[in-house]
Amino acid sequence: MLRTLRDNALSLFFLALFVLALFGQSIAGFLRTNEELSQHAMPQQGYLEFVFSSDFVVDVAENWQSEFLQFLLFIVATVWLVQRGSPESKQPGDEGASSDKDQKVGPYAPEDAPAGAKVTGWRRVVYENSLAIVMGAIFFVSWLMQSLSGVVVMNQENAEHGEAPLTWLQYVASPEFWDRTLQNWQSEFLAVGTMVTFSIFLRQRSSAESKPVGAPHVVSSESSE
Repeated sequence: MLRTLRDNALSLFFLALFVLALFGQSIAGFLRTNEELSQHAMPQQGYLEFVFSSDFVVDVAENWQSEFLQFLLFIVATVWLVQRGSPESKQPGDEGASSDKDQKVGPYAPEDAPAGAKVTGWRRVVYENSLAIVMGAIFFVSWLMQSLSGVVVMNQENAEHGEAPLTWLQYVASPEFWDRTLQNWQSEFLAVGTMVTFSIFLRQRSSAESKPVGAPHVVSSESSE
């Protein structure tokens, strides 16, 4: 049991933080919503009613879709683009798809390789791109959840002001939707860009996300140049 916890400590740590943060968000949002309802002399919402409401779902989905878009773009971009000196990048000159030998697939796959690395044809194509595929799928589902929940919230506000409801396509094309969306995207792109750049010159001893403390700035990783 202790070995399992140790071997999976990083995943479990962030899973725990995620659950705590999501629960905290739900409590804060629940209290805020009921404060606003009280100010307008409207009936209070129950906690579960709030958690399953479009108001809560749209806020959660907004953050999820931007996070998974960030990782999707970073995963794909690092295949073709490099940043000299960053441990988040391949070496200059290594851009593009590497050989089957380097990737240990097909006839070069070791005995203990995943089954997807040993097969050929479309099954291997799917497996060798599975990380980007799954990240892209989660991004799309989260984006769809955001847009569908967002149009419900928007139409509730329109009804309160005596305005006509919007269709889903009208909402997706509206400034309201893209204002909420792009304010999340720009922060994610900034975070990735600063991580790539700062890690060229700054260090964190013993972190897998940092070069060794004494590594030259121009070196991209421990095994490079």
